[in-house]
Amino acid sequence: MTPQSVEYKVILYREGILGSIFLAGSKVDPERFSDFLNRNAREGWRVITMERESRRTFGFWSREAFLVIMERNLAERR
Repeated sequence: MTPQSVEYKVILYREGILGSIFLAGSKVDPERFSDFLNRNAREGWRVITMERESRRTFGFWSREAFLVIMERNLAERR
């Protein structure tokens, strides 16, 4: 695969802020994250790397987030 034949997408996936505020922390829901990945897969995107991180919100609460890097062939573009 040549670099000109693929495109990339970088996404920061995280849950809403309300869970962080009311529960003092928020983790990514596995079912919603799976739905997100499957929606992108149907459009031809493949995850090439992913990193989990915990981000602070307003200095007090933390939210789990995933930095996801995806690629797809330009021929699969819809």
